[in-house]
Amino acid sequence: MCGRYSLTSPPEAMRRLFGLDTTPNLPPRYNIAPTQLAPVVRLVSAATKRELVSLRWGLVPPWAKDRSIGARLINARGDTVHEKPSFRAAFRQRRCLVVADGFYEWRAEGKVKQPMRVTLKDGGPFAFAGLWERYEKGPEGPLESFAIITTDAAALIAPIHDRMPVMLDAADHESWLDPAAPPDRLSALLQPFPSERLHVYAVSPRVNAVRNDDEACVAPLVQQADLF
Repeated sequence: MCGRYSLTSPPEAMRRLFGLDTTPNLPPRYNIAPTQLAPVVRLVSAATKRELVSLRWGLVPPWAKDRSIGARLINARGDTVHEKPSFRAAFRQRRCLVVADGFYEWRAEGKVKQPMRVTLKDGGPFAFAGLWERYEKGPEGPLESFAIITTDAAALIAPIHDRMPVMLDAADHESWLDPAAPPDRLSALLQPFPSERLHVYAVSPRVNAVRNDDEACVAPLVQQADLF
């Protein structure tokens, strides 16, 4: 699964990677958590122009009784996303690129869970495969929200967790957003990311608390063994 991630890359790097018309004005986010607003890239209507918007993490289907269901729908399994009632309509019609540059998983070390951060080896931004929905009910007004699709873990991540978010290669961004893409082509993109392109390292337990959103969350944890 994916329960926390980060986005600290320079805005110009994001503009180039996602083909945006303008450079986004985004503050660094070191510990993005469910129910928070976070940036995604999607197509404007059926056109080819892309827009970057902030949506709430935790997908709320249009048929939901209330918004609280979103807290349980932060991830969608890649092997069932095309058939699950909560996600199948968005999978067909409302796909997005969730902008990130790292995510966290927790490795069991006895009774302790050590947080680990996963990034690209070059440390640059990338996209998770995402889905978005618009919820119209309730007195609060419309809500747009998203979920991150997950798949089996890459070999490098498997000792930490058996699943990981789908990280799309830059060459596949257009296909993922294409409103005419057939389901079989989309499903083929929902694969583990190559281990040789990933970097994993331990970080401070500060990331465990949602209130902590600063550089210390992404700083490498210096283990005693690292000093020798």
